[in-house]
Amino acid sequence: MFTYSDVALKLIVGFLFITILINLTGKGNLAPTSAMDQLQNYVLGGIIGGVIYNPAITMAQFLVILLLWALLIMVTRYLKTHIHWFGKFIEGEPITLVRNGQLLVENCIRANLSGKDVDFKLRTAGVYDIQDVKRAILEQNGQLTVLNKGEGSIRYPVIVDGQVDPDVLDLMGRDQQWLEDELAKQGFDNIRDVYWATYRENVLKVAAFPEK
Repeated sequence: MFTYSDVALKLIVGFLFITILINLTGKGNLAPTSAMDQLQNYVLGGIIGGVIYNPAITMAQFLVILLLWALLIMVTRYLKTHIHWFGKFIEGEPITLVRNGQLLVENCIRANLSGKDVDFKLRTAGVYDIQDVKRAILEQNGQLTVLNKGEGSIRYPVIVDGQVDPDVLDLMGRDQQWLEDELAKQGFDNIRDVYWATYRENVLKVAAFPEK
């Protein structure tokens, strides 16, 4: 039997659950940066929206569903952070669309972008002459990041979660051996120990994973 008190109670529980889940899994869901973040928001909203008006689903069943979804989210986030191939499978990886003024058509097709889509994204990013572009990278969230020729500072991290970005390394004009040597000077024997590394003003700045 439908009652407003049941709806109100489920709504309050759903609100509290979302608040707790956001605090446990990080604030990424507030500004989704990947398809996975978007999916989590859509499914969670669908669960809460579909349950609160359904009197056939008890409060206990509602809580079990929310807990199962929370467990799935937290396990997925842990795996994608600690297992590279899993994170790549779940979220994909950035795709370079333009390199040194040349449009990489195969990469555009791999990203399921038509010529019209690429043109729109470039214009939206303020690019009107592709020859001015040193790199244009399609991020996991679908946004286009552009580095124009003549911009001296590399704005992107060369290492993220223990994985080297070869495009950024190429932009720096360096190779893998140079990177390993620089990390060794700072006491890092393994690239997988590096949480984040950027290259600015000819200096490699490194942040490490916390020791277990």
